[in-house]
Amino acid sequence: MKKQFLFTLVIASNSAFAQDLNTPNTSNNNDIEHIEITQFWQPYRGNVPLFQMPQAVDQINADVIENEGITRFIDALSLSPSIVRQNNSGGMFDSFAIRGFSGDENNPTGYLVNGFNSRGYNGNRSTANIQAIEVMKGPGSALYGQGEPGGTVNIVTKKPQFEKQGYVQGTLGNFNKKQIEFDYTNGFNEESAFRINGAYEDSDTHRDHVTLESLHLSPSVLWHVSENTKLSYEMEILDQKKPLDRGVYVLNNNFDEIEAEDFYGDIRDGAHKVAALGHQFVLNHKLNDNWHLLSGFAYRDSSFKGLSSDTELSSGRQLVYTDPNTLSRQRRERDYQALDMNARFELSGELATGTIKHNLLVGMDYYNFELDTDYKVWRTAWGSGDTTYSINPNNPDYTQPQPEPLAKTLTAEEQKGLGLYAQNLMALTEKSKLLLGVRVDKLDQEILNKRSDSVQTRNQTEFSPRLGYIYDINENVNVFTNYAEGFRPNPGLDSDRNAFEPEETKSLEVGAKWHNVANRFSGNIAVFTAEKTNMLTAEPDTGLSATLGEVESQGIEFNLITELTNNTNLELAYAYTDAKTANDVINSDWGVPIPKGSRLINIAEHVGHVSLRHFTQIMGKDSYVGATVNYVGDRLGETTDPDYILPAYTLVNVSAAIDLSTQLTLKLDVNNVFNEAYFENSYHKLWTMPGSPINYSASLKYQF
Repeated sequence: MKKQFLFTLVIASNSAFAQDLNTPNTSNNNDIEHIEITQFWQPYRGNVPLFQMPQAVDQINADVIENEGITRFIDALSLSPSIVRQNNSGGMFDSFAIRGFSGDENNPTGYLVNGFNSRGYNGNRSTANIQAIEVMKGPGSALYGQGEPGGTVNIVTKKPQFEKQGYVQGTLGNFNKKQIEFDYTNGFNEESAFRINGAYEDSDTHRDHVTLESLHLSPSVLWHVSENTKLSYEMEILDQKKPLDRGVYVLNNNFDEIEAEDFYGDIRDGAHKVAALGHQFVLNHKLNDNWHLLSGFAYRDSSFKGLSSDTELSSGRQLVYTDPNTLSRQRRERDYQALDMNARFELSGELATGTIKHNLLVGMDYYNFELDTDYKVWRTAWGSGDTTYSINPNNPDYTQPQPEPLAKTLTAEEQKGLGLYAQNLMALTEKSKLLLGVRVDKLDQEILNKRSDSVQTRNQTEFSPRLGYIYDINENVNVFTNYAEGFRPNPGLDSDRNAFEPEETKSLEVGAKWHNVANRFSGNIAVFTAEKTNMLTAEPDTGLSATLGEVESQGIEFNLITELTNNTNLELAYAYTDAKTANDVINSDWGVPIPKGSRLINIAEHVGHVSLRHFTQIMGKDSYVGATVNYVGDRLGETTDPDYILPAYTLVNVSAAIDLSTQLTLKLDVNNVFNEAYFENSYHKLWTMPGSPINYSASLKYQF
């Protein structure tokens, strides 16, 4: 256990993401000095370690995820203080904001998987195939394209190995949790290897009538075509079934009366289904000692469909404000289909002009994203007092007739994007480097409104520059600054059935990074400011999106990892984020003014955590105990109501493990030890998601 954690600590502290995280060569003892790692080339980065890039980065490694007892991607992101949870469409996908910025509230938050955009529907992603999560904060859109100014999350998946290894792990917990996870890799021969991993879960949740059944599978193959050429293929299979759950309603800001388990949908609606089938091909070719070709192709087909009965949000249609025994509801039906195709070609290498060394990268990427939206809704007439599909919150009746949803939105959208990018990291002196980057994107967007048979098109070209500087104080400490501009197309139509203008962003950060200082201290600190125009927010009454206008975010982040003793490690992380509107806006749906300086929904000003991890022996068996304290400050819970504030919360999670033998490990995890009542996120005061009370699980892992 300790050897695994020390490897994790070295990787995290060096930010060496240009190194192969999956093929460490470790000796039989625990000394860090004996760890060797084979270098390889990364998309959008070449062979430059992130520690040598002018950018703040958090890495969440697979060993940390395992030690913390985390099995879901969104829970792993809580280990980066720059990230807070957002509305997640009734718990059907992972949604988050980085440094105060997120995408469209009505769509999953975008992130990268091995450098490829993962558009469409990902469900509640498992950590079973995750080797590392890179939270690349701040300006980076000039290279990655279509990112948020707060940063970009990239998932690095587990790769095939040539030596046989693997595990099977079974987990049982309260709320009837049942999960099995597995991983197996081996070589076909000396030139090729395979890996398959995944997880299956069939569990209840802390919410009444809300269950989760999910299957995640990730087979992959690696082929060493020659000494200089490698070809890899990865498949992703997702099948998730879960009722769409809007949470609870909160009246008069009285959070103390809420019962976290109360469900106000209709059990006859059944589960929403999220399915995905994805493919990734990557070809790495070494031209010579200095130059490298990287090309890749990804294709992903995903869908999101089901029926739900959602609490009515319009005050003119909602009866619970005057009758506590009558909660008005809508009935909705969704059938969303997404196809996402990505291709990338990249050349990177090194050369010198006089005394200046250049690390060059030039590339081209292309994507074609298709999104078909069939959305239907039934709701009562405004001000009618109709109780046709209401529910008594204290005595639910699931026998009343269910109205049929009517057509609301029926669109077919296609986005095509061609990007050309270049970056030069110039070593001006032995200690200083200047980064110059530029990206040019050509976007074509077409949205067909099938109900009116009308088509809206948008064609534009965007220029995104990036400028950075890094200075090495010594080999373990550097300071940096970074500025970039970027853009991101907004999908869908507004309530007037018009296409949205794309988001445009500007961001700046200044900071410092350090690793292995005195062989004990690693971390970073950064001060940032960013702004975005044409940001989308939810229109609670229509269920669609609207442009919020210009928003801005400033703040400071700090992360420190230290080894207190040879067996005890401490991590401290904190982020202050001041995210708000930068101009006066009138909400088009409600007619409510949103003044300049208003907070952004679900963004906490203060977020932080403290993690203590200790490796020891119990009865001669290698053992681990750890504790993490997570703090999330208060947050705005509704865009159009500045007085609806979700309270701050502090959660304590503990974990422990013991190696019963060389192959068998027993693990115990307890989350929310003190059973604190809290609220994860909110869309509206009538759609607020309560967090889980104390939950615990035990896992038995067999390794081979």
